[in-house]
Amino acid sequence: MILGNIRIKFYGTSFGFTIIVNKRGDEMKNLINLFAAIILLLQITGCDVNEPEYVVDNIPPKPPTGIQVLNGDNRVDLYWNENREPDLAGYNIYYSDAYDGKYYIIGSSPHSSFIDYDAVNGEKYFYAITAYDYNGNESDLSFDVVYSTARPEGYNQAIFNYRQFPNNSGYSFALYSVVAYDSLDADFFFENYQGTFYLDVWSDTDIQDMGPTNDIYDIPFAPNSGWSPTKDAAAIAGHTYVIWTWNNHYAKIRISQITSERVVFDWAYQLVEGERQLKPLPTPGVRKPLQKDWKR
Repeated sequence: MILGNIRIKFYGTSFGFTIIVNKRGDEMKNLINLFAAIILLLQITGCDVNEPEYVVDNIPPKPPTGIQVLNGDNRVDLYWNENREPDLAGYNIYYSDAYDGKYYIIGSSPHSSFIDYDAVNGEKYFYAITAYDYNGNESDLSFDVVYSTARPEGYNQAIFNYRQFPNNSGYSFALYSVVAYDSLDADFFFENYQGTFYLDVWSDTDIQDMGPTNDIYDIPFAPNSGWSPTKDAAAIAGHTYVIWTWNNHYAKIRISQITSERVVFDWAYQLVEGERQLKPLPTPGVRKPLQKDWKR
């Protein structure tokens, strides 16, 4: 821009001027002082000519929902619903020893899943998830009450028909071992009765057939009711069974093979007493003499 003999130039967000002097005298000095004052005033008032605008994002994503857990052997698998925010960057995973306790971060994931490989069998953990965006805004902890207790498991275990092989027909979850069917450590045993196969338990133990399953993980929790009144269940390949042991622990087995002499199964055993619901004990820590309720 040219005013008289003075040319003013704008350089982006700053200003400069070039003075073309064609005459001398106080008039020129006054003009110079005037324009210098104008430029100084513009700088002081923060003129933003050509200055870009910035929008600050301080809105966090919503807390994740639909959290589910799957118990494993010294591991816990977590899954949840995906958040829909367009600027979502990932999730943080927290755990605590109590639902209302202090939560500690154990990892992050760009996806809606996470595996806690540091879970210890027999220890109960409460989990919560947060979501965060690319600007570092993090949501509140998820509101779901989610806990899990890792537990031991085994595969391709075999026990034999107690009528032929009594010393190798029972299984003890607490010992992770084959035992005699009438051992005080036996939780269940296998029977071939005239060509019909059974899983039997003693009178202080419960069993329930949960039906056909694809694998042992298909049954995540013990049932609240529906236990066999006869203390036995027909043994069927591909079915999963839940057992409520005499000393108040829950276990499950899935039969993979059956022959006239043996049954092969996968198993999982919950180390925490009464994890699903409490079962009163006749005498804590001591098992009464074995009694059967099945009539064969």
